[in-house]
Amino acid sequence: MKNDKLPCVDFCGLNVSRLILGANPFGGFSHQNPKRDAAMREYYTVERILETWERAEAAGINTMITNNETATVVESVRRYFSNGGSMQWIAQVNCRTNPDMRSAIDQAVQMGCKGMYVHGLLTDSLYEKQDENTLKEWVNMAHDQGIPIGVAGHTPKVHYWVDSLELVDFHAVCFFNCGSVHDDKGERFQLTDLPPAVQCVQTIQKPCIGYKIMGAGRLDPKMAFEHAFENIKPHDVVNVGMFRGDNDSMVEENAALVREILS
Repeated sequence: MKNDKLPCVDFCGLNVSRLILGANPFGGFSHQNPKRDAAMREYYTVERILETWERAEAAGINTMITNNETATVVESVRRYFSNGGSMQWIAQVNCRTNPDMRSAIDQAVQMGCKGMYVHGLLTDSLYEKQDENTLKEWVNMAHDQGIPIGVAGHTPKVHYWVDSLELVDFHAVCFFNCGSVHDDKGERFQLTDLPPAVQCVQTIQKPCIGYKIMGAGRLDPKMAFEHAFENIKPHDVVNVGMFRGDNDSMVEENAALVREILS
């Protein structure tokens, strides 16, 4: 029997549960160390990913986020929707395994996404080049297909720049400045990152998805959820990846925590 749905909000025209199930563990992106990356990849077969989505739906979560480039994850998304899966999919789009961003966006739409956002690494790069024209092209590609599009970014300054352009529908704001990993500078998670990230979410009027609210597993879940929901806007949501290899009941326990906090 399914539990009651988690509290939902209107997010760019989509009815989205305030807890979204993320997918970094599915692809082996622990943001901790290579050994843990490998453990996640070994654990999360297609079958286990599909089971995790089924359990998330039963726990009251109605939306998931995945990337569009990890083969196991892409195959899982295809099988999920071909088998009649009903959770909404917001795609994190990159073009590292596609010829270009247009093909990446088209593929995600064809697979069934209801929303999408640009990978933070790409957004960071556009910010460094002050390349608003490319971002506008990507936004138009999504809008032409009736899909809301946002951006992720690893520092508040990136989001403030994008917000000033008035192009995107929403922002996925990282609670930690962890873009350093993409610059081969190692993992960087510092608590001093939290206040500027919260200020960013509160300042930007567009809907926001808060992510890495637990510092990729470094913070206590209850404390992290309480902090996030006390500080994001009433119609914002959080995106959390869950590694069931640590705790098989993690999905249900996280959903129960959020239901308790929001009650």
